[in-house]
Formats: sequence, C-alpha cells, structure tokens
Amino acid sequence: MKRSERRKKKRRGLRFVQFTIVSLLIIGVAYWVIQYNHGLSIAGKNAMKDEVFDPFEGAEPVFGEINVLLLGSDARGDEKARADTLMIAHYNQTTNDVRLVSIMRDIYVDIPGHGKQKMNAAFAIGGPELVRKTIKENFDIDVHYYAMVDFAGFSKIVDVIAPDGIEVDIPYTMSHGIYMTLHPGKQALNGEQLLGYVRFRHDRLSDFGRVERQQEVMTKLKDQAISFHTFVNLPKLLGVVEPYIETNVDKMTLLSIGKGMLLNKNATMETLRIPVANSYVDKRESVGEVLSIDFEKNKQALKEFLSPTEEDNNSETVENQP
Repeated sequence: MKRSERRKKKRRGLRFVQFTIVSLLIIGVAYWVIQYNHGLSIAGKNAMKDEVFDPFEGAEPVFGEINVLLLGSDARGDEKARADTLMIAHYNQTTNDVRLVSIMRDIYVDIPGHGKQKMNAAFAIGGPELVRKTIKENFDIDVHYYAMVDFAGFSKIVDVIAPDGIEVDIPYTMSHGIYMTLHPGKQALNGEQLLGYVRFRHDRLSDFGRVERQQEVMTKLKDQAISFHTFVNLPKLLGVVEPYIETNVDKMTLLSIGKGMLLNKNATMETLRIPVANSYVDKRESVGEVLSIDFEKNKQALKEFLSPTEEDNNSETVENQP
C-alpha cells in the first residue's frame, strides 16, 4: 500500500473516531436535557415556596470533614414553613465515611437572641442560619452547609431513586395523622406511603419512634442513591429534586461526596440520636412539653460519634433507645 493511501486511510479513521465522539456527546447532552425536563415535569408546580433567609455563615470545612444540616420543611397553605425533621449528615472525604445525627425537635435549648425555646423553633424564627447558631451554641458543633427539603417533593424524589419502593417492616397499623393507612408486615412502600411511614408519631414512642424510622429510611435511600439505576436516572432525579431542595452546597462539593460514596458504596451508614439514652427527662415549660437534656453528656457523644478513633470504627454500635 502506498504511503499516500495509508495517510488517507488514517485520516478517514480519525474522522470516524471524531464523528463517533461528537455523536455520543450530542446523544448524551440530548439524553440529559430530556431526562432533566422529564424530572421537572414530575416535580410539578407545587414546589418549595421562595422564602428569604439570613445568609448561612457556616465555617469552612477542615481536615476534609463536612457537616451538612438537613432540614425537612413542611409548609401548608399560607403557613410559615416548619422544620419537622432536623439532621446533621457528616461526610469524611478521607475515609468516605457517612454518619447521620438526628436532633430531636423538642429539646429545650438556648436560641441565640431569643432565649429558651424548643429546638425546632429556631427554624421558624430565623431559618437555617439560626438553626446553625443554635447547634453551635448548645452542642459546640460547626455546620458547614445546609440542605432543606420540602416534604411535598419527598415522595417524588423517592419514586425516582427507588422505583420499586423501599422495603420496611411495619410493626402495627399506622393511620392517625398521615392521611392513609399502613398495615403491619414487611412490604415495599412507594414515595407517598414512605412519607406517611416517616411522619407517623402517634404510638407509645411518639417522636422517638419517628426519628428511628427516619434514620432507617435515610440509610436505605442512601444505598439506593448510589446504585447503577440512580446513576442512569441522575438527570431526571436532578430535575425532580431542584424545585424541592434549597441548599448552599456547591457543585464541586456535591461531586466530591457523590464520588466518595460510589467508591465506598458497601459501607454502612452509622446513625445517632440526640439526646442519647439516659441523658434527658421530660419536662413542662412555658413553651409546652420539652426534653431537658444533659448537654455535656450529649456533646461528648456527638464528638465521639463524629470523630471516631480507628478502634471505634472497627467495633462501633450506636444505641438509639429512648
């Protein structure tokens, strides 16, 4: 074969490769746009209200340890949104370790500038930033970012992440206050049913049972979220999520966390509830029934949970008993 013919054949091969790459990019972009718009259509118009909050002034993360304040917001009609769920998600960029702390809403705390109140009053008074300040004031924990999820979109988000539902074992009939009836037994719940499951609190454990169910569901959703199915449906998920989530987590941090979780997808997610067992008493104050807690004991528990030693990582068990 002549040299000129070999050069022509090589150029044709390069053009074919270039054409294939460009075609794949176009198909990829088209797929992303179509799926994203599909997600937006699933989300619908009843998304989170635009509320103006004070700027969130979380400190910069240090040593690759990130704390994200997770708020479950419930806005009904023209009412002001309430934070019915309050969690801290901790992510270690070195170990890819994920930990979840639930802070019960009835803890009697000092809210900076507003005196003694229930924990969930901080959000109603001053939004995510006042919640951050309250956590720092009472528990000496720095929160770096926040993510607020409207309950109205929770069911739709779940249905994209877990189209076959999330399996739970319901111990008894649940109906009061959740606008549905969930029957006992092991079953896969869709998004709407799962929302009822995590919100139910009319049993002997009251809010303690609800927090336990919320942690159970968050752990199972984390496992689903890092599956191949979710990766393929990521554009649609982002479209569904966008109208229902308000956050200051930047895209690079989100990508870093997502990459780390994919690399460590077999790891379990440890959970903790504040107050820990045997560290509180029920009291009645001017604001109603509250949890009066031993702050020193709970601060120590938080510190040990969020910054475990290697020995703790190998043998840790976290008790969430009332």
